[in-house]
Amino acid sequence: PRLTEFEATFTHLTGVGHAVAVSSGTAGLHLAMLALEIGAGDEVIVPSFTFIAAANAIRYVGATPVFADIDCVTLNLSPAAVERAINSRTRAIVAVHTFGVPADMPALVALARRHQLVLIEDACEALGATIDSQPIGTFGDVAVFAFYPNKQITTGEGGTIVTRDPGLAVYMRSLRNQGRAPTDSWLQH
Repeated sequence: PRLTEFEATFTHLTGVGHAVAVSSGTAGLHLAMLALEIGAGDEVIVPSFTFIAAANAIRYVGATPVFADIDCVTLNLSPAAVERAINSRTRAIVAVHTFGVPADMPALVALARRHQLVLIEDACEALGATIDSQPIGTFGDVAVFAFYPNKQITTGEGGTIVTRDPGLAVYMRSLRNQGRAPTDSWLQH
């Protein structure tokens, strides 16, 4: 019951319709990649300056991380560098909000739409951050928050994925729980 309550509180806090609690921010990034069907042969653009979990989650699904340069002031992805890195194998962009400073989401959203790419927000360090009053975590297809002891709030460990897509949320809940559907019994997998 506490997990369901936490997820509901998180959807209210972020303004995104669905929250899926997981064991860590890394697990959240991994589940997001799986649910978005990113895999072998795909490339995912990620900042050249970030925690290794962002690149590891890409590798966990067999995709290739492509490192793009960062802005020297914000330490976040440079939209111009992202544009230069896009090719026919590019499937997604992971925008990391480094140290809680929002990435240039309007520019990254425009790039993702123009090139029909998935946009994942690594908001692990950015709970409560906004751009023009719009909360971080509401720009991409999915966003991942983390609750490790060095984050804005902590549960000792843990993370949460948020999305507006109800089908994606159901699928990620299934993936976090041995592939069970919401109506399955404990031993049905």
